[in-house]
Amino acid sequence: MRRTDSEVAVVSFRVPRWISEAGWDISLGIAMGVIIMVFSGVGPSGVDRHPIDAAAAGLAVAATVAVVARRMVPLFALLAANAITVTWFLIGYDGRLITIAPLIATYTVASCRGWRLGIVGGLISIAATMVAIRSFFQASWYDDRTINAATLVAATVALGAAVHYHHAYVKQAQEQAERLAETRAEQALRLAAEERLEIARELHDVFGHTMAAVSVQAGVAVHVMNRRPHQAAEALTAIKRVSDEGLAEVQVLLAILRGEDPGTAAFPGRLAHVGKLVATTRDGNLPVEFTVSAAVRQLPVEVEVAAYRIVQESLTNVRRHARADAVWVEIDYGDRDLTVVVRDDGAGPADAADDVGGHGIVGMRMRTVELGGIFSAGRLPTGGFEVRAVLPVARETHA
Repeated sequence: MRRTDSEVAVVSFRVPRWISEAGWDISLGIAMGVIIMVFSGVGPSGVDRHPIDAAAAGLAVAATVAVVARRMVPLFALLAANAITVTWFLIGYDGRLITIAPLIATYTVASCRGWRLGIVGGLISIAATMVAIRSFFQASWYDDRTINAATLVAATVALGAAVHYHHAYVKQAQEQAERLAETRAEQALRLAAEERLEIARELHDVFGHTMAAVSVQAGVAVHVMNRRPHQAAEALTAIKRVSDEGLAEVQVLLAILRGEDPGTAAFPGRLAHVGKLVATTRDGNLPVEFTVSAAVRQLPVEVEVAAYRIVQESLTNVRRHARADAVWVEIDYGDRDLTVVVRDDGAGPADAADDVGGHGIVGMRMRTVELGGIFSAGRLPTGGFEVRAVLPVARETHA
């Protein structure tokens, strides 16, 4: 995929994080070194004052290097900064700004390694400060200046630890958000695959029923075309009706596939349309007895569609494979479930595993199980084949 010029420009000027951090550390170290040298006279003088010389400049440069390397080797930078500071005061150079280096190093240890190592680094800095103050001012170990310095070091440790755990929290939140996004993407892909499978199953049922009905009616038309032309015309009319109904169902399914909402009223696969399935089967010279037990009422869409498809696929299988003389279709509206029974007197497969040449019985079973129902299909002891599905009605709305 080609990038636009603006996208290339953005990519070209995007600076990696480690480069920006290194640049910031270099700038901070140089600025600190310059401040130490320029303001070396700031603060009270020690007992044995020593003028600023090349050795002082060397110590300032060493402190600069320690600050620059603070993220790469935090503990080493801390030890180096404290050693440089103690050396500065032992020699007797004026100025307290050299203490900026160990403060920065202490903060870095706490922010990079957490509060435990931060406390260790703080204790090291406090100990170095006590040595520096005692040697420079000839003061007691617990001078007020020592207490003030220890308070400042403790505040630095607390700030570094707070930054460390803030970064850890942000990183954890980002990782969790990424995992959640990945999970949602996987769920979306799985739902899309399930939806495609459902539509494929619907198309299988529609085409199977339509083509079986067309085949039967076309056979009738060919058989009676010369002897009874009017019956051939009826068969061709039935073919047109079945084809139109099948095309309407396909159009609805394609609308769903495109993400459109055709509306439940437009969907032909409902219990109210079972009569058309029966009529189409009867038009193929196969007697069908259709009975409905209890009062007809409106059921959840998924239940009605499953029941319709089970009847449709069962009748299709009867026309294709059963060589039956009669079919019985029963729909029983129970209080808590809907029972669908399709029975014939033909020579169907011995059991559901012998579904001839397709996945019709497997699809019916899947529809039933997905709704939490009970499905059975097999030969009857008295002969013939029966498909029975009990579909639970989770929520009912009376018409």
